Amino acid sequence: MKTRILILIFIIFSLKGNCQNFYNGSGSLAGSFNANNVYNASGSLIGKYDGSRVYDGSGKYIGRVDGSNIYDGSGRNIGRVDGNNLYGGSGKLIGRIDGDKVYDGAGSYSGRGDGLRRMQIIVFFYFFY
Repeated sequence: MKTRILILIFIIFSLKGNCQNFYNGSGSLAGSFNANNVYNASGSLIGKYDGSRVYDGSGKYIGRVDGSNIYDGSGRNIGRVDGNNLYGGSGKLIGRIDGDKVYDGAGSYSGRGDGLRRMQIIVFFYFFY
């Protein structure tokens, strides 16, 4: 177990100084952004975000963000952002952003972004969390 923790710490710090993290509700690392790349907790590339389009770790297009709307790879609306509220494609409240913290639709703490920009938190929540 100690070896796995040391490997994880090494991976996180080897992602350069511009690595920003997303933690789940229990405080465990869920993933990170480094430039436009998205990594899971173990440091494996799981996606890319270019400012509007989202790709999985193999480079396959999986969705996009267009203003306040979020679409999957087939063009279906899977959510939207309205102020600090996050809605699913059906219009149901599924989350809320308060600063760098994310809450689910019931108001329970779901995670936080450490140094992430608002849109990175939204992308991580919708596509990778």
